[in-house]
Amino acid sequence: MFTELNVFKIAHSMAVHAGKRQALVSQNIANADTPGYHAKDIKPFKDVFAAGARPSSMMATRASHLNGTADGGMDWAVTSSEDGSDPNDNSVSVETELLKGVEVSRQHKRALAIYKSSMNILRASLGKA
Repeated sequence: MFTELNVFKIAHSMAVHAGKRQALVSQNIANADTPGYHAKDIKPFKDVFAAGARPSSMMATRASHLNGTADGGMDWAVTSSEDGSDPNDNSVSVETELLKGVEVSRQHKRALAIYKSSMNILRASLGKA
């Protein structure tokens, strides 16, 4: 009956995207005073998903896996800003990074809410709610 539930794949991809972006935000804040460091970020999830990159059915977590891709079929390209606004050529704005952190936190909570809601609907449809 249910061979493929895309809502779970999308929620998983959204949560993974939020985790990867949060790691970059943390790295940017940690290097806020490092001379020559440029802030890094990845594309927003809606841009990655709209570009046609859909989550693959299989995901490789190690190089020895035979099938699947390590990135889950999504474009997680890290971009770096080249504009050094500080005298030491550092482009990290702590205020901007904090706002990004809040945005990422909301994205992760949204992904978990979608997953939880989908599970509740699935359980209700099976009569196990």
